[in-house]
Amino acid sequence: MHSLTQSFVTLILVLCQTVFLSMASAQNSKSLPLFEFSSLRYNEVNLRAGPGVRYPIEWVFHRKALPVRIIRKYATWRLIRDWEGDQGWVHQSLLTKARTFIVLGKLRTLRHRPESESAAVAQLEGGVIGQLESCPSDNGWCRVTTKGYSGWLRRAEIWGIGINEVIK
Repeated sequence: MHSLTQSFVTLILVLCQTVFLSMASAQNSKSLPLFEFSSLRYNEVNLRAGPGVRYPIEWVFHRKALPVRIIRKYATWRLIRDWEGDQGWVHQSLLTKARTFIVLGKLRTLRHRPESESAAVAQLEGGVIGQLESCPSDNGWCRVTTKGYSGWLRRAEIWGIGINEVIK
């Protein structure tokens, strides 16, 4: 009888250890690096020092649709980074899945077709935000819309898409 009780206790301990390890693994997976893009839902978004309202606000974004990179998730909180490298935690409800971009550099030419020699549609200043419509994998260009204009920009001229990411 004693060995049966001892076997039962050992089985319970092994099961508890398995459950504990799987819970710890799930908790750690919530904070693994992600590197997916999103954009700000509102004109005012608080960037916090940690994942919760008890953490102080370190920065306030004032640009609706600004693209951000999600680099970590923790429950309903997202650690985000902007194109200048500023980062902090925001609640997931402050983000949207809409894919946007921001123009890098001083002045970029929006083209009619994805070719350097294609006709210019508009000149876009650095910091302009717009919608990413598509980014094929084969040509290094993205089709975008901004300020009532639609055309093509080189991937290297914008921030808001991964290096090898494809948007159809």
